[in-house]
Amino acid sequence: MLIRKRFRFENAHRVRGCSTRRCAHSIHGHSYKIELLLEAHAFDNGQMVYDFGLLKNNVHDLIDAFDHAVSLWSGDDPDYLAAMRKYSERWVLIPVSPSAEQFSRLFFRLLNTTLSLTDMVNGEVGVELHSVIVHETEAGYAQCFQEDADNPRMGTIDLNDIEFSPAIIANWSEPGLFERLKRDERRTNPKPSDG
Repeated sequence: MLIRKRFRFENAHRVRGCSTRRCAHSIHGHSYKIELLLEAHAFDNGQMVYDFGLLKNNVHDLIDAFDHAVSLWSGDDPDYLAAMRKYSERWVLIPVSPSAEQFSRLFFRLLNTTLSLTDMVNGEVGVELHSVIVHETEAGYAQCFQEDADNPRMGTIDLNDIEFSPAIIANWSEPGLFERLKRDERRTNPKPSDG
């Protein structure tokens, strides 16, 4: 069975090397919608695949990090990168161009790592990230599956090559969230509430 959880954020970027001049040469923004599709073939103790409320902390924080931020490709012009980091409080430096396709791969990598390092305590069995869909516009989206996230022909996304601005890190509900992920440290979901 698949379940879907949708998130939203506003983000600015520039996509170097694309065919559209405006997209490649001008910083611009989008109202993104991110859909996480989780898959399992059994229910937890609440007769759910996965409690949506469990996505409100770490998963939400990682997606929200991109809200009202500028996404910067580390391979872009060094002067542009320096200026954007100097004049923007919220920025994310990523190892791939911030296209919808690469965003879907980036979010798959971030969120799959988060879920795989989470110990579940309410009878969840075999919960996996099936795919991530990134809607860049109302009419266009990209969908990433595990094989896409791991495809070296599409570029390598290593968590160590991602940098979040200090202003973003300061807003996370769990201090050290991203550093913990990079060290492959496990965390445990909250215990079910009584009642």
